Amino acid sequence: MRNLIIAACVLFLAACGANKTNTQKEIFTPDGKAIKGYDPVAFFKEQKAVKGKEELSYTWKEAQWLFASKENLDSFQANPEHYAPQYGGYCAYGTAHGHKAPTETDTWTIVNNKLYFNYDAKVKESWMKDQPGFIEKADKEWVNIKDKE
Repeated sequence: MRNLIIAACVLFLAACGANKTNTQKEIFTPDGKAIKGYDPVAFFKEQKAVKGKEELSYTWKEAQWLFASKENLDSFQANPEHYAPQYGGYCAYGTAHGHKAPTETDTWTIVNNKLYFNYDAKVKESWMKDQPGFIEKADKEWVNIKDKE
């Protein structure tokens, strides 16, 4: 009986940990913050990368998002799916090729009113050659890889 209770506890804890980890993997948060602490709304409104402030923080999909202004925070809260980067902020080019890759903030692009990031400037060059084709591939691949490491 004791072994059965221990086994049940281990399975329960493993299941709880797996669910939390899978949700967090969907958003690229290498330093604990989505987009490395940059304001997702600023890419749309100011067309540049703007660092967010710790005091203007919002948790969405178990990731911490920072904002440069209260207005940007309010905009994100009203429609996070619009402002959040595609593929959880992972490299769009890598996603199109069936894997997750980290990104650099200065590689951003907005295509059809959606935010994308790439691994680095060289990968962004490749991405720019066929954005519609890579987006189509990445949209299909993301369903299969979003919860994987």
